[in-house]
Parts: sequence; C-alpha cells; structure tokens
Amino acid sequence: MPSTSTPSSNNSGHPMTVETASPPHGTVLVVDDAPETLRWLCDLLEAERYSVLVARSGEEALERLEYAVPDAVLLDAVMPGLSGFETCRRIKANPAWSHVPVIFMTGLSETDSIVRGFDSGGVDYVVKPVRAEEVLARLATHARNARVARMARDAVDVGGIGVLLLDARGRIAWRSPQAEAWLRDRFGSDDPRPPAGWIAQVLALAPGEEAAADGADGHRLVAKSLGRAGLDETMLLLQRREEAAGARLDDAALTPRETEVLSWVAKGKTNRDIAEILGMSPRTVNKHLEHVFEKLGVETRAAAAALASRALR
Repeated sequence: MPSTSTPSSNNSGHPMTVETASPPHGTVLVVDDAPETLRWLCDLLEAERYSVLVARSGEEALERLEYAVPDAVLLDAVMPGLSGFETCRRIKANPAWSHVPVIFMTGLSETDSIVRGFDSGGVDYVVKPVRAEEVLARLATHARNARVARMARDAVDVGGIGVLLLDARGRIAWRSPQAEAWLRDRFGSDDPRPPAGWIAQVLALAPGEEAAADGADGHRLVAKSLGRAGLDETMLLLQRREEAAGARLDDAALTPRETEVLSWVAKGKTNRDIAEILGMSPRTVNKHLEHVFEKLGVETRAAAAALASRALR
C-alpha cells in the first residue's frame, strides 16, 4: 500500500522520517465468476488505495452486502446462477444498499444489453476486456458522487425534516432516511410505501399546502408540498408534530354519551364494563364507539384511548 512521509525528530534534534499509511479511497465490491479478472482488478484497485471485497457470484455478492456496504460495486453482467442484472435489481430494492453505485462489466456491447443494465439500476458500464484507466476513472467519479449525495441526504434530516419525492404516478422516486423511518412508523410496513389514498391527497396539494396523517402515538405526520422539483416529480417536506388532543376532541363534536363512553375507554374499561356502568347494552356501547372512531378519524380503540388520555391530563 502506498505511504506518505512525515517529518519528525529524534532525541538529538535531527529530523527523521516516519512512514504513515495513506488513507484508502473507499471500499469496492468486485463481483465476477472469472478468477483471473478478480485477481487483476484486486491488484489494480489495491494499488490505487481502495479496500476490495470479492464475490464469485450474485448470491455471494448479496451475502457480502449483509456484512459490509461498499462505496461502489463492479459487477459482471453475465454469471451463472443469479445474473448481474438481477443482482443489481436486488441491491437497488434494499433501502440500505440502494445508494451504492453499480458499474457493470460486460462483454455485451449491444444496445439492448446496455439498456437492460441501466433499467436494472446500474449507473455505468465498461466493456470487457476492461481497461485500467477507464474503470478507475468511472469508479472514482461515481463513488465520489454517491458519497456527496449520501452526505446531502443525511444532512437533510438534521433539522428534523424528512424529504420525499414522488413521481407523476405516485411512486417514491427518492426519500431521505428520516422520511423513510416516519413513513414506516406511520403506515406500518417494511416497505414504506404510503397508501394510495394518502399519495393522491399529497399530490393534489398546491405548493405551500399541508396534509396530515394522524398516528396512534399522539403524533401527526405532516406533509407540505413544495411543488414540482423536476420532471414530473413533486417534492414534499415531512414533519412529525405532536398532536393537540384537546383541540381535536373539540373539533370532533362528540355527543355527551359518546364522550362518556370514550372516557371509560381511556380508563381501560371493556365494552361490557362500560355497558354495566352506563346502564346500556354492549351493542349500544359498540355503536357509540363506531361514531367516536369516525368523528376522531381513527381506526382503533387504542388510538381513540390515547387521544382521550392526553386530553384529560
């Protein structure tokens, strides 16, 4: 590994040289089923101060990514088993890996193969036999751009604001880590894609308008439209705000009986308990609760109870 010399001094006061290792340029995952190609690329990249991870197949590449996320991937397009195109699609489908640039190495220079590589999520390609200067230049450019984009993405969340980009068909084009976490918490899915109704609502917002989605934890996920951010894309700022429970109950205009039922729900009473306390049937209690849920805009007993508990503090 190359090193740099740093001047220092010994006990006699005369300068001497201390060898210090140069910092690596980053980590690259090289995926190829040909041993000679792997060996040549490893030597080339290590000479340029990259840390190198190696995989002999698409399946092995995905296993490597479970343990370490590189700054870039050099991926053979044609391999036995899982092809490079399918491997790239799986990398891009995982939120933890999707930011990593994938550069294809391929002997297929036909247009349809190149298009297939880009469609699967690749950012670039080099044609085999790979030329050292070309692969190093492309790798340095894409790794640097990805690093800058990742830093910008993470910086967005520092102020407690998430960013979400939706395309014209309502698909998520990009989201910051904070936005992804809030969407997952609010809509309860490992794939943080909001429901179609919410997407339609926020896409219909004029620039500066807001829409809120209430949660059971006493917080609201507020989306503010910034309008068009690119070609048929809408940018939304997401914030998580504590809900004003008392104001929400006032706006709901509950009847006195509905308010009584809700107050006992907040105290942990069952429908049968409430029926005995208020002198009505459990079926009537359930009917009152249906109206309460509808007026409060919640779907569960727990969400209604949480609102009532905060309002009664």
